[in-house]
Amino acid sequence: MAVVSDKKIAVLGLGYVGCVTAACFANLGHQVVGIDKDEHKVKNILKKSAPFYEPGLTELIEKTVDDGRLTATMSLAEGLADADVAMICVGTPSERNGNLGLGQLRRVCAEIAEVIAGREKPLIVALRSTVFPGTCEEAQATAFAKTPQVKMVSNPEFLREGSAVKDFVEPSLVVVGGTDEAAVQLIADMYAPLGCEASKVNVRTAEMIKYACNTFHAVKVAFANEIGSLASYLGVSGDEVMATLCKDTRLNISTAYLKPGFAFGGSCLPKDLRALCYRASRMDVSLPMLEAVLPSNDAHLERGINDVLDMEAPRLGVFGLAFKENTDDLRESPVVTMIETLIGKGKDMRIFDPHIQLDQIYGSNKSFVLNAVPHIEKLMQPSFEEVASWATHLVVAQTPSAEFRAKIKASGLPVVDLTRIEIREAVKVMA
Repeated sequence: MAVVSDKKIAVLGLGYVGCVTAACFANLGHQVVGIDKDEHKVKNILKKSAPFYEPGLTELIEKTVDDGRLTATMSLAEGLADADVAMICVGTPSERNGNLGLGQLRRVCAEIAEVIAGREKPLIVALRSTVFPGTCEEAQATAFAKTPQVKMVSNPEFLREGSAVKDFVEPSLVVVGGTDEAAVQLIADMYAPLGCEASKVNVRTAEMIKYACNTFHAVKVAFANEIGSLASYLGVSGDEVMATLCKDTRLNISTAYLKPGFAFGGSCLPKDLRALCYRASRMDVSLPMLEAVLPSNDAHLERGINDVLDMEAPRLGVFGLAFKENTDDLRESPVVTMIETLIGKGKDMRIFDPHIQLDQIYGSNKSFVLNAVPHIEKLMQPSFEEVASWATHLVVAQTPSAEFRAKIKASGLPVVDLTRIEIREAVKVMA
């Protein structure tokens, strides 16, 4: 594969991530030196073999060492002598309390700073290790405080043991985050030959993305296992259930619902979760992840209510009442629960929903809202303009259309956006 511009790369740490990273970048045409204090790992590279088993890795090391593009050393000074980029791939193991162990990372950052003190050539330090948001900023402000030639970026790895070489060569996601645009772009360009456009983001966003990916994978495994376990007790094929579920790529295996916003509600999701967990408990089937979903939703609703209370608004205007946009269904709407709580806290408010006219709703829909807020009719207003002219603050509790987004913005009122629509639109622009 041709590379746009070959760089001199030092890879610090020759474990699974570092060794694969070093060999694969060397195969792309860069000059790479692997650095590790473990003599065994270094000697393995120099002998043209991998220090551990990973499909395709030994062949790649043999090829790139023979081509003169990959070497290894135990000397940090030697490895960094002429490097353009230093990629940190050290371990960040769990501590006893579950916190992330950053001892190795802090030590290697301090050693880098010491080795390059006084050098004029810029050095981009790219952190591949999994770290909590704020770690790169901490390193830049501490270890590299006196080395302005260092620009630090986050470049999390997405390599699975057993398929790490394939994952590197055929990436589904490349993420680079940092405050220095030139440094971010340089690291992004290094991946260009792989055909996957790098997502260039804020440095903390890059660090958080790795955690989001890994926890999402864990959630998917736990979800499939719990559904499979319950299905088995019911005499149903869990494999068939999940295989069929995965055929829906519009709602199930898709971006649908994977957007931070307000709590869920409506006539289906809460009811079906309760029923599933109840029936499982009657059969003594423990489904701790599924049982935690409704409490998690309640906690998210409470966070939203606290955000509203923090405004200390004398007159509160609320946009939206139904459980989501483009419906008049009020059943188990989190907005109704929020309003009920706010009234209990003594809040004075007015409400507008573009699709709700109380005299036209009936049955369980009407019963739900009247049981929760008996005097709801006194709070509802026929137009957004009436709410905005009365209120001192606005709460957006339902995703507004473009028309109403413009009206909300034009009102000039302080807003708590529980739907995060403005944030999502900003992210789309950045992408």
